[in-house]
Parts: sequence; structure tokens; C-alpha cells
Amino acid sequence: MKKVIKAVVITPDSYNDTEEVPVLYLLHGYSGNYADWVKRDSKLTDYADQYNILIVCPDGGYGSWYLDSPADESFRYETYVSRELIKWVDGKYNTIESPAGRAVTGLSMGGHGALYLAFRHQDVFGAAGSMSGGVDIRPFPENWELSKRLGDYARFPERWNENTVVNLLHMLKPGSLALIIDCGTDDFFYDVNLKLHKDLEYRNIPHDFISRPGSHNWDYWRNAIKYQLVFFHDFFQKGIE
Repeated sequence: MKKVIKAVVITPDSYNDTEEVPVLYLLHGYSGNYADWVKRDSKLTDYADQYNILIVCPDGGYGSWYLDSPADESFRYETYVSRELIKWVDGKYNTIESPAGRAVTGLSMGGHGALYLAFRHQDVFGAAGSMSGGVDIRPFPENWELSKRLGDYARFPERWNENTVVNLLHMLKPGSLALIIDCGTDDFFYDVNLKLHKDLEYRNIPHDFISRPGSHNWDYWRNAIKYQLVFFHDFFQKGIE
């Protein structure tokens, strides 16, 4: 995109030049930036130490939805996160350079982005999660700058269909990705997450689905990330063993 994009990188206390560590890419939501997670959850550094993982918080723009936008060529955030940032992190840090050592998750727009990127780049990510994710964007054609990224829904319905997570399940095979999906019952995205869960079940795609009281806010996400990190740690341990 011919611009400098910032990211937060959290290394565990035990990090050194001899031991390769797994990486969790942690995506922010709409209107956020790379610093959201570290500003809102002071425990992230403790989690990196506890699980001996690198945590990378990319910047996904104000409203990129982590797409390579067919409507605006200046938005190439799928390419940025899934290729350019991965290459930079692996080149600068001592990481496990395989899907067995990479996971991606995020909140809201970032939940959509994490699943979208992982489904489309299974050669890059081995595990993916979503917290309160906008996993079906089509019910919200007037919201969150989506029409700027994809064009007007009435004029370009095929773009919306091709770039919404619930329509990408055909890319998955049972066990091809380790998946965890988390959404509060009071969240405006709850219904689309429940549908995603049922569609995954119908296709016999193994996944963890967590649903509990909660809405679309940081109290929920700070709680949700604790469970997701346990899930990703177990995934990484299987790859290391």
C-alpha cells in the first residue's frame, strides 16, 4: 500500500535467539488501531510470558475489514497481514515459520478478519478464532464503512457474498484449521455467530463455540481472550510435541 503501518509486538520474557516461539496475531475492531489491545488489556504481556508466545497486534486501518478491497485499491489489508507482516515478523524474530506455529484471532471486525484470513490462507495459519466477530456482513449493508470496501450492496451483491465468512466454509476440511468462536448472547452479532456455529456443525467441521452472557464491549473481550489463549496454547503445544 506504499505506506508505513505500525504494529505492536509483545515478546515473552523467556524469548531468546535459540528457541523458536509460536505467534498469535491479534486483530482490532472497527475504528480501532494497532494499540487498542495493549491499551485495553494490561494482561497481554503476562499472557505472552505465561504461554511463551509472541503476540503481534497489526493495524487494520479504521475500517478495512482486513480485505483487499475490490472497490478501493488503496486498501490491501489481506495482503498486508497474511503476507507482508508475516514475512517481516518471521524475518525479525525467532518464530515457528509454519501454520503449526501461527494463529490469528480478533474482536468484531477483527473476528471477521481473523477467520477470513485463516480460511483463505491455510498455508499460513493453523488456528483461528473470533470474538464477537462480524462473521456475516450482509445484514449490515449501511454500517462500518463496508460499502466503501465492497461497493453498494444492491449494486455488488456478489462482492458481499464472496467476502463474508459464512460463505467461505467450503474452503474448510475437517481438521484443516483449529477454530474457536466466542460471542455474547446480548451481542448484535450473536445471531450470525450462532448460524456460523450451526453451519460448521452441519459440515462436520470441528470447532469450539463459546456463548455466555455479555455484549459487544471490552469487558467481554478481555474475558474472551483468556479462553482463546488456552485454546491456542494447546494447539501450539501439539505442534511443538
